[in-house]
Amino acid sequence: MTSEQRGKVTIHFRKAMDALYFVCVVIAGTALVLISAVIPWGVYTRYVLNSAASWPEPAAVLLTIWLTFFGAAACYRLGIHMAVTVGVDLLPTATRKACAFIVEMLMIVIAGFMVMYGVRLCVATWNNTIADFPFLSVGLVYSPIPLSGALTLLFIIEHLTIGRPTDLALDSRAQPAAFA
Repeated sequence: MTSEQRGKVTIHFRKAMDALYFVCVVIAGTALVLISAVIPWGVYTRYVLNSAASWPEPAAVLLTIWLTFFGAAACYRLGIHMAVTVGVDLLPTATRKACAFIVEMLMIVIAGFMVMYGVRLCVATWNNTIADFPFLSVGLVYSPIPLSGALTLLFIIEHLTIGRPTDLALDSRAQPAAFA
């Protein structure tokens, strides 16, 4: 493969990861907006109408699952998740790179665990329903676990091969590998 072909593949891969990131953000953002609408509705029905609706609280919990897992995948891609880096920041550059590589390897284990056991969980609970939402499969509710695990694996591959994106809005070109 020539360097020009490699560059095109890299650009296409980055654009695909950009699209997956956008999907994660839209899902997480939509879940957050819906949670912000559902909870006040529950408060309104309870305290103003004196007839509490039973569905807002479980709906908010289910939406929180989607928000958490898809939001975590999106944050991991850009490296904006919570991290304590005081000790690592004090290390020499080469050691910091080694630590970053070890973190990516551990994340592969975690994301693989999410995919493998998340699929098992979804399959095991697919025919179960939620009391407040009898039309909704529990397996479907848990599907963000393996899906976000798979997305995180793709984002890890992106980090290891072409690096993290620096600014999605301004730079969709490929970045150099972070661990070269």
